[in-house]
Order: sequence, then structure tokens, then C-alpha cells
Amino acid sequence: MEKIKVGIIGTGGMGNGHVQAYQALGDRVEVTAACDINGDKAKWYAEQYGIPHVYTDYNEMMAKEKLDCVSVTTWNAAHKGAAVAALRGGANVLCEKPLAMNAAEAEEMKRAAEENGKLLQVGFIRRFGRDADTIRSLTENGVMGDIYYAKANYLRRDGCPGGWFGDKAFSGGGPLIDLGVHVIDLSRYLAGNPKPVSAYGVTFSNLGCNRAAGGEKAWILPPDRQNYAYSVEDLASAMVTFENGFTLQVEASFNLNIPRDLKCIQLFGTKAGAKIEGNVELYSDMAGMFVNVQPQGSTSFDFDRSLKDEIRNFVDASQGLTACRATAEDGLMLMKILDAIYESARIGRSVDIR
Repeated sequence: MEKIKVGIIGTGGMGNGHVQAYQALGDRVEVTAACDINGDKAKWYAEQYGIPHVYTDYNEMMAKEKLDCVSVTTWNAAHKGAAVAALRGGANVLCEKPLAMNAAEAEEMKRAAEENGKLLQVGFIRRFGRDADTIRSLTENGVMGDIYYAKANYLRRDGCPGGWFGDKAFSGGGPLIDLGVHVIDLSRYLAGNPKPVSAYGVTFSNLGCNRAAGGEKAWILPPDRQNYAYSVEDLASAMVTFENGFTLQVEASFNLNIPRDLKCIQLFGTKAGAKIEGNVELYSDMAGMFVNVQPQGSTSFDFDRSLKDEIRNFVDASQGLTACRATAEDGLMLMKILDAIYESARIGRSVDIR
């Protein structure tokens, strides 16, 4: 059987994760091309991972290479152009989250996949965690009952990644589109992927970045990566309603006066509730008593393991061996939610999602 030929567009942090996950599949795949607008960076990346062909233009890469699969791991503003070029060039595409800068771009990407008969998968890595698998198993076996409400928090006290993440022209927004996207999608996924119908949101830009010397040192970047504006929100909060009555409250921040970072999803069902904060915990009643249950074994999210499972699912789905677990339609629905939250925050009232 011929090896699956893979290309990577974007050789930053997530580009490293993707190539390692592909190479973990062994002889089944071969990463043959890498592309980045920074030629030196692309060359170093290719040398690190033994990739034979290096490009600074993804259109040139698609014209010269015959690729079966392409990962798009660029900044958000380049997702649409890179993904559409790869799809039109005959490759299946795994595009990192968020799918695009807005729903209009996501629609164009989805249409390009359909017109070219190719798979477009979204990098919703949280769908591949042990925590997600545990909740799905509990739900499918009737333990949770109907999930009707959820609270999702992804809050950092001092956690803007810096660089392009804080520049709206490159990112499309701040913590909502960077962090909130994870917990919004995971909540919707665990609730059965209902269709969103409305959103009311607020955003705040009161604190800014680098406000204390004791901040997270991991986010301090070298001077050559600090030539970006800081033009995104510090905090976003929203209430999203869905067609089946499911309602989601979400909060996401880069900068917020809180005692510690908080990454937590709470789901409330008619038979039980559950919390994902590290391992999964379950809350219900039994024989007239309230009970708290923690499943045995690890039910936490592990990034490296989940990324490898995500890449495996993409490769399998591209060959028709399994179903894609994070479709272009899922990515589009998420962008519609984000668009509605940002628009609601702008105009000060609820926005319908169509």
C-alpha cells in the first residue's frame, strides 16, 4: 500500500505537534512537504523532522507536490487561504481551530471541500480526550439523562500568548476565539451537537496584557515576535441557546482578577450532572441519597495523546475507514456562535443565529 503523502502549512507550535503525530503513525504516512512564510523557520523545521521539500508559498507547494493530506496550522487569518488552496489542489485538510476568522470564511472553506470532493476536518482536539469519551459513554448509556444546561469556563489570570494572538487582524479576536472555542465546542459535542439559535454576549478590554512583573513567564516573547498590536478583548462572557432547549453559559479570559486559572466544564442532565476539571466527576442521587462518583482510572485530557488520536482519525477518515469526528459543518456552527457573541457584545442585545 502506498504511503499517505502529507504536507504541513505553518511550522509553529501546533505545526510541531502535527508532524510528530503524523510520524507516530509509522510507515503508513510520509510528511513530504512543509510551508511557512518564514523561510528560515520552515527550513529548520524540515531539517528537524526529515522533511524533504520546503516552501514559503502554499500555492507553489500544492502545484509541485502530490499530497493526500494537509494540516493547516498557521495563524487564524491564513486558515481560509491555505485550506482552500490545499482542497483545490486535491488534498484532504485538517485545519486547526478556529476554522476561520468568521462564518463567511468558514462557509467558503466548506464549499471548497464539497466542490472538490475532499474532507475538511477541524482541529477540535478536546473531542478526542478521555474526559470527552467518558462523558459520551455515560450519556449514551443513559446515565446523564437529557443534558439541558452547561457552564464552560476557560479563564486565565494573566495568559495572553502574545504576538499575533493579541492582534485582531491576525487572530480574529481574543480569548473567546482562542480559548472559548475549545469549551464551547466540547460542551456542544457532549450535548449531542444541537443547532445554536441565539447568543447574548459581552466583552471587556479593561486590563490589557503584561500588567504585572509576576506574570506567566511562558508568555513573554522575544523582541522579534512583539511587533503586533494588542487589540483583543480581555474577557468574554455569553449565554448561547440551542434548538433543543440546551443552554450554555461560557466565559473566557486572557486577563482577569481571579485567584487562579480555571478550566472547567459543568454539564447538567435530568438524571445526573458532571464536571470536567482534571478527571471527570459525576453527581446524582441513589436510594434516596445524593452521591458523588469519580470513575476509576484516568479520565483527564492529555494533549499529546489526544492530538495523536485526532491525527489518526483524520487520516482514517480521509481514506473512508471511519467517520470524521469534527466536520466542516461543526466548524461552521462554531464560527456562527462566535460571530453572534461578538456581534451581540457590539450592539448590546441578543443575536439570532441562522
